[in-house]
Amino acid sequence: MNAPCIIGWGHTPFGKLDAADSEQLIRDAVSPALASAGLQASDIDGVFVGHYNGGFLPQDFTASLVAMAVPELRHVPAVRLENACATGSAAIWAALDAVACGRVKHALVVGFEIMNAVPGPKIAETLLRCSYVKEEGTIPSGFAGVFGQIASQYFERFGDQSDALAAIAAKNHANGMHNPFAHMRRDFGFDFCRNPSDKNPFVAGPLKRSDCSLVSDGAAALVISREPVSGTRVNAVRWKSRTQVNEYLPLSRRDPTRFEGAALAWQKGLATAGTTLDDLAFVETHDCFTVAELLEYEAMGLAPHGQGARVILDGVTRMDGKLPVNPSGGLKSRGHPIGATGVSQHVMAAMQLSGTAGDMQVKNARLGAVFNMGGAAVANYLSVLERVQ
Repeated sequence: MNAPCIIGWGHTPFGKLDAADSEQLIRDAVSPALASAGLQASDIDGVFVGHYNGGFLPQDFTASLVAMAVPELRHVPAVRLENACATGSAAIWAALDAVACGRVKHALVVGFEIMNAVPGPKIAETLLRCSYVKEEGTIPSGFAGVFGQIASQYFERFGDQSDALAAIAAKNHANGMHNPFAHMRRDFGFDFCRNPSDKNPFVAGPLKRSDCSLVSDGAAALVISREPVSGTRVNAVRWKSRTQVNEYLPLSRRDPTRFEGAALAWQKGLATAGTTLDDLAFVETHDCFTVAELLEYEAMGLAPHGQGARVILDGVTRMDGKLPVNPSGGLKSRGHPIGATGVSQHVMAAMQLSGTAGDMQVKNARLGAVFNMGGAAVANYLSVLERVQ
């Protein structure tokens, strides 16, 4: 039996959306997803919602909101999944399981989040619950503080990596200029990202504001099917492999400068797909902070431990490099509405593989990968995707 495939998708603009409404965001993502798949709402057999919430909104039980947004889905089974910043991928995995076992023919996956409904300190407090609260719950600056500590330890061991982090930020912002859905469509350049200033102050440890992903609102949706169907408006995209590897939650139980669970996910995922990094046209990876992308270079095998800086400084992951990473601008530029992020990454990959990525398009993209993680590389999800021939 062939692996399930993506046959349609939708994506709202990400950003700080004044008076954002959950039902409208869902509707704005679902409608184009169904249209591009050539399906009606009545063709959907299961709805899988990725929504972290955790205090951003007063409304919980958000799987039920999909039917409020699209009344034709009133009696379709719906469930909400949550797995920190990998919430979107958790929803995708549940949909894939339902489709692969034959229980569902056409699944709808929706990821959404409205983060800016609460003040900044509440956002930081809510996100910090994705750390090991017993040990890390009082770290200043929220999750930026967690990754600030990771960056500090990496710098202490391997030297100042500020040039590499600035190059990653500048790359992703330059790429995001071409993404119509991105929260921040502005090319800041290397010098701005490298040098602290009033507009780019230090936030935590060696991380500046330009090293941190944006607090965003938005939604994304996928239609996943057992097989390609006639009438779709886009080329279908199929999973060659999908992998989830978990890791200890406390940083005290592992080496914070190594994303070992992520590395294992890459090893398993590539092996199952029967492919190598050399075969990939691009990667969409989880750059919640620039130091995360740096460590992910090492996890995916682009450089040995402690040498990830050379990947970006040698231009390997730029759009004109050997393996473009985050051609969409990544979380750094596109934004990071927690529940939507994993779904958004898969939408960006599907656009690349179907040749519909517009000015973001990587030439001859027929095979790509998505890496989405929850927490500090605790829940590690990898998809290897290919265009259906």
